[in-house]
Amino acid sequence: METSKLHAVILCSPGIGHFNPILELTNTLILHHGLKVTILTATTPPAFQLLHSPEDLNIVTLPPVDISGVIDPNATAMTQIAVQMPWFLSLASYCQVLDKEVEGQFGDRTEPLRIPGCKPLKPEDTIEPMLDRHDQQYRELVRMGIEFGQSDGILLNTWEDLEHETLEALRKNEELTSLMKAPVYAVGPLTRVPVELTGARDSTLTWLDKQPRESVLYVSFGSGGTMSADQVTELAWGLELSGRRFLWKVRTPVDSGHADAAFFTGGSGEADTADVILGKFLPHGFLTRTSNVGMVITRWVPQVEILSHPSIGGFMSHCGWNSILEGITKSLPMIAWPLYAEQRMNAAFLTDEAGVAVRSKELLGLKTRDEIKNMVGSVMEENNPMRKRAKEIQESAMKAIEVGGSSHKALNQFIQDCMSKLQ
Repeated sequence: METSKLHAVILCSPGIGHFNPILELTNTLILHHGLKVTILTATTPPAFQLLHSPEDLNIVTLPPVDISGVIDPNATAMTQIAVQMPWFLSLASYCQVLDKEVEGQFGDRTEPLRIPGCKPLKPEDTIEPMLDRHDQQYRELVRMGIEFGQSDGILLNTWEDLEHETLEALRKNEELTSLMKAPVYAVGPLTRVPVELTGARDSTLTWLDKQPRESVLYVSFGSGGTMSADQVTELAWGLELSGRRFLWKVRTPVDSGHADAAFFTGGSGEADTADVILGKFLPHGFLTRTSNVGMVITRWVPQVEILSHPSIGGFMSHCGWNSILEGITKSLPMIAWPLYAEQRMNAAFLTDEAGVAVRSKELLGLKTRDEIKNMVGSVMEENNPMRKRAKEIQESAMKAIEVGGSSHKALNQFIQDCMSKLQ
């Protein structure tokens, strides 16, 4: 008698940034581990991502749900989304301890926070909810950390060599394991591989074809990140003053104070046209002066294919975890420019732990054109040590996901554990 396949049902958080790694996990489960998978999602994925979807994948799009009576209307993405990365998992799990031990606001502390498995973190390097303990987001963070400990298991989009110390703490540190008893499985990196897109070749790739090897800085702040008009102006001047080649995806600035303003729309709801964005918010004459070294776009672009192009030599990123993995698995040094949610913590990891990025000394305020110019020059320098370190991480990542690698073994173990619970 034929044995029926194990069927996994995955509920995906809203936002294309959360759908992408779920789809990659799904493809891995189906193609390499023989499962059937159903994804329940409120996000409509781009059609090109589904062109090569395996037969055993079923995607069910859920209708939108009105949650206006559940959360504060000013809440940022952190309240509505549960993100799981090793540093974040350690912080969220340990937050219930910090909540009892620390008096007053975390931001008033002069000493860094000590979290098992992480390097000491300044409060402003953690996540937004921790900067205001009276905010709903903070209460949600503490609740989330407690609930993580009640899971049967947690999949992490990382691999053993990248975050070994944190993973060991999650498994063996007595302070953490007393709070978070669930086994953790490091199964990453779950990133999309470059594909040959149908139709005409994207103009960004055609432009990159004409540039020297590793000469272009790719500038993008993700599917949901936005910044103020003043910051867009300073960024434009910084890129121009650096004299380096760049490919910049620009989004309409916002002055609402919400850096995640486009998170749930991915920018699809922007009213301004490309001409308005470029003409209204960039310095006068910027496009003309930089026409020989830069390309500026306002539309969707194939990021994985861009980062994989041999002309790309660096990446200025908002430090969303997907973008981080897409960058370091292409051996790219980075300029870490966090905007919201856990991104400041991710930036601290890139600079202080992984050693593949630089970041501004101005964590929360306006970053000046001169500092931006210097950061660009540092990252795009041909023989900078960050490039060598990024190459080492790329090689480590490839070993982790190959058959017999640490992530391949971890996913096998996860599937075996699931089957044991079903018997």
